[in-house]
Amino acid sequence: MQSYETVTEALKDLKAKGFTVDFNIAFDKIICSDNKVCLNPNEFEITETYRFEGETNPSDEDVVYAIESKDGKVKGTMTSAYGMYAETVSIEMLKKLSVHK
Repeated sequence: MQSYETVTEALKDLKAKGFTVDFNIAFDKIICSDNKVCLNPNEFEITETYRFEGETNPSDEDVVYAIESKDGKVKGTMTSAYGMYAETVSIEMLKKLSVHK
């Protein structure tokens, strides 16, 4: 798997690889507000993850996920803070994301 120095570098390269949808966590699903795509944990797979740790600031800690719908029609990325800055998520979503951290 490739490694990246920054979150921006990872997102740019993944976009060039076809991961063009920008997802956000919405408690028990991931959504894209631009095109209204909404996927539940059983509807997508995480194909790649990249973890970034802040050298001096814990708020710089982040994970980049490359996500693909199980039907193969939607590919996108999502970033998520971890530790004390992590979003509130459902148990199902937490299980899905933690397998890949």
